[in-house]
Amino acid sequence: MFKDFIMKKMLDRQLKNVPEEQKEKIMRLITEKPELFQKIALEAQEKMKQGKSQMDAMMEVAKEHQDELKGIL
Repeated sequence: MFKDFIMKKMLDRQLKNVPEEQKEKIMRLITEKPELFQKIALEAQEKMKQGKSQMDAMMEVAKEHQDELKGIL
């Protein structure tokens, strides 16, 4: 429960310029499938360690998990 609270606060800060409706949808997706998003985050971190920018790393990892992401959207 505390972990969820911290995660929501962190996401809220990261998504501060996103419309409220979209922000709620993103939060719901992440709380429903936290293991997928944790896996994506870890893979993106690895790519960033290899020298890629955060945006490039996230785009590449998102493409790799495109089918899974489409399934939950």
